Amino acid sequence: MLRFLVNRALITLPVLLLVMVITFGLVQLIPGDAARLIAGPDASLATVTQIRENLGLDRPVLEQFASYVAGVFQGDLGRSLVDNRPVLDIIVERLPATIQLAVMAQLVTLLLAVPAGIVAARGTGRVGGVISSIVLYSGAAMPSFWLAILLILVFAVQLGWLPAGGYVHLWEDPARNLELMILPVAAASARLVTMTARFVRSAVLDVYNEDFVRVARAKGMSERRLLVKHILPAALIPVITISGITLADMLGGIVLIEVVFSIPGFGRLIVDSTFRNDFVTVQGCLLVAALFVVVVNLLVDLLYAAVDPRITLSSKATA
Repeated sequence: MLRFLVNRALITLPVLLLVMVITFGLVQLIPGDAARLIAGPDASLATVTQIRENLGLDRPVLEQFASYVAGVFQGDLGRSLVDNRPVLDIIVERLPATIQLAVMAQLVTLLLAVPAGIVAARGTGRVGGVISSIVLYSGAAMPSFWLAILLILVFAVQLGWLPAGGYVHLWEDPARNLELMILPVAAASARLVTMTARFVRSAVLDVYNEDFVRVARAKGMSERRLLVKHILPAALIPVITISGITLADMLGGIVLIEVVFSIPGFGRLIVDSTFRNDFVTVQGCLLVAALFVVVVNLLVDLLYAAVDPRITLSSKATA
């Protein structure tokens, strides 16, 4: 375990360095003078020069990059160009909303997708299986933002059962928080349910054709016990993979959902910072999003070893 974690940490450092190179390079490629964009078109030359000196934009590019990397490894992602606050503090303020939305959407996805995928797999060739497959494919083609607007129109505007948007921290008012999160979670998880259910269906069908399943069935094992004891554990590997991918993607920012439901999350921070030319905050957000992907991939590898006894961390570490 320790050797595996050390190896993954050594791999993570070059990945994060590459992300820093890419994000820093993209900022350098912004057309025009960054100091002029920050100061505004009506600012004087002296003001623009002062901003350029304060941000270190008058130094050589390599020196700027070295200073940026040194600050990142010290936990300093810079200061926002809009309100002069530390970028790390702003990100930490926005993360709870996105993490809650992503985790709740992922839990709802798994609770609905696994049974739906099993039903679709066991109904293959029957009318029920055909109908479930049509539903799954139709759901995968439904845009999340369109569903979000539809949910607001039906449940908030027409029926008045749920609020149309907003956010309250869970520790401030748990009941209000859960009420506000129902529609965003439903919109964020609807498409994921159909996608994940299709993976579950495909994985279960593949395992059904394995020799060990035939042997267990020939020994008289009931279908229910066969499903729980043999088929599901073997079919969980691709499900864990797609769940890790979707979770990392959501933690990187569920931009449209957060914008539609007025949730002050991480994804909305990226959008707002981009429109305000706050490239320092955008840099920090992209780096944190990359770190999310690395951490989620590590958790996925650990789950592989926990679910499938044929996979060991020592073998993965030496591979």
